[in-house]
Amino acid sequence: MIVAGVGSRRVASAEDLEQVVRQALDLFKLPAERLDVLATEQAKAAEPAFRQAAERLSVRLVGCALNDLDRVSSQALTPSTRVLEAKGVPSIAEASALVAAGRNACLLGARIATDIVTCAIAVGDGP
Repeated sequence: MIVAGVGSRRVASAEDLEQVVRQALDLFKLPAERLDVLATEQAKAAEPAFRQAAERLSVRLVGCALNDLDRVSSQALTPSTRVLEAKGVPSIAEASALVAAGRNACLLGARIATDIVTCAIAVGDGP
C-alpha cells in the first residue's frame, strides 16, 4: 500500500494538495496510479479541498485521529514545532502517511514542503 500523508494551511486548494502529492510521488519515482490513499488528520479530512484532491487523484481519503498520529510521532523524520504548537503532535504529513499505511509502515524519505502544503510518502501492508 502506498500512502501520501498531507498537511496544509487552511488556504490550500485541492490543486495545491494534488500538485505537492504528485511532486512527492515523482521524487520517489512512483506513478500516481500506484497511490492508494491520501491521508491527513481527521479535522482536515473534512475540508472540501482534501475531498476534492482525493477525487482528483482517484484515491481513498483517510482521516487519522490525533492520538494515532502521536503514537507514530517518534518515526517522523522532520518534526514541526508549528504543528506541535497547533495540534499537539509533531507531524501531520509523515505521521498520517505512517498511520494509514498500516502494518510495517515506513517513510520513503522526509516530507516535502511548500509554503502551504507538506507531503510524505509511506509504504506498508495496510490496516
